Amino acid sequence: MTYNTLLYYCYSPIAEAEQFAADHLKFCKSLGLVGRIIVADEGLNGTVSGTIEACRAYMEHIHADERFAKTEFKIDEVEEPSFIKMHCRYKAEIVHSGLRDTSIIDPNKQTGKHLEPVEFREMLDQEDVIVLDVRSNYEHNLGKFKNAITLDIENFRDFPEQIEALAQYKDKKVLTYCTGGIKCEKASALLLHHGFNDVYQLHGGIIKYGKEAGGKDFEGKCYVFDNRIAVDVNSVNPTIASKCLNCGTTTPKMINCANPECNEHFTQCDACGEELQGCCSVECTTHPRKRPYDGTGYYVKVPQQVAVK
Repeated sequence: MTYNTLLYYCYSPIAEAEQFAADHLKFCKSLGLVGRIIVADEGLNGTVSGTIEACRAYMEHIHADERFAKTEFKIDEVEEPSFIKMHCRYKAEIVHSGLRDTSIIDPNKQTGKHLEPVEFREMLDQEDVIVLDVRSNYEHNLGKFKNAITLDIENFRDFPEQIEALAQYKDKKVLTYCTGGIKCEKASALLLHHGFNDVYQLHGGIIKYGKEAGGKDFEGKCYVFDNRIAVDVNSVNPTIASKCLNCGTTTPKMINCANPECNEHFTQCDACGEELQGCCSVECTTHPRKRPYDGTGYYVKVPQQVAVK
């Protein structure tokens, strides 16, 4: 049986967003979907997975709401659902910007010029262009565009702290990209706010680029936020860009540390995975809560234990 996994976002104001999140969770469950959706006053950000029929019904439901009629879905065929449970939660932002004053950026009012994948591909090698990866370390360590500038950040909320270091590129054409496009909406808006004049963003992100432009010059794999962990993008000139944290061997495999108190995201070859039981270090192999390693390195989230005083 074939299933679909849908990746999408939409910046569109939602009144009573917290109640919307609760109602939307019930609706998703009624369709038998699994996934993770963030709802905020500013819009929706989600990845859901289920049968082709359920996913079609979900897309029709979203598009029928005039607030979300412009939503673009990236659709992948998968052999099994990409999540185990269905979560739909209310948060302050659909992408945490790290800004105290979030009003200075509004993707509905100002954002970088959207480039379709083929347009992005054509601009990649121009001399006056820099390509900026706005994702976190564990994402670009797995794969990135050739010659892209990457940032030493653990989360997107750290992006604003990088603006000063990026100021040297203010006179260049700045091409931003991320997984599905959502982070670029805020990243490009923030760059414009700080005086960058010629800012672009890859419409639909790496996922759409792989589907429509063959993924040319994307080195490695693309990290995704579901139990697939990584997906292939480049069908033109594919390479493996990531290395095992433990031994340095080239490997495309990314896992979570089997120690739930650590849970580090890292790349690890199969040999080190067997030797360290899916842990990032020898120390983690001795942790009393270490999870059994089944070779995938994907685990259902385990809440950290709170010490009783």
